[in-house]
Amino acid sequence: VQLQASGGGLVHPGGSLRLSCTVSGSGLESYAIGWYRQVPGKEREGVGCLSSTDGSAVYADSVKGRFTIFRDNAKNIVYLQMRTLRPEDTAVYYCAAWFGIGTYALIMSTPEYRGQGTQVTVSS
Repeated sequence: VQLQASGGGLVHPGGSLRLSCTVSGSGLESYAIGWYRQVPGKEREGVGCLSSTDGSAVYADSVKGRFTIFRDNAKNIVYLQMRTLRPEDTAVYYCAAWFGIGTYALIMSTPEYRGQGTQVTVSS
């Protein structure tokens, strides 16, 4: 499984940003695809993912209602739409693949695959 993320940048508090993750490889139907983020010196935090079975999304409580993960199946791209961004959302965001259905517990675990990170900075 290969994952290529893009779309990070600097945004003001309250602003929006969309990250993209191009997904390729075999056996993708067995993986929940989503995102986690990490601040240097802190633990990884799962953001959310799309279920490998029905495509439903699960999110961490910290982003629920503000972030949306969705997929363009024709292009094999998974998006992370972020709204009402806060300074505490500042982190390196990684597109990732977890083997399994896609649950809150799963996104808190170490993914099987990840792409390169993209920096998101929320600051005035």
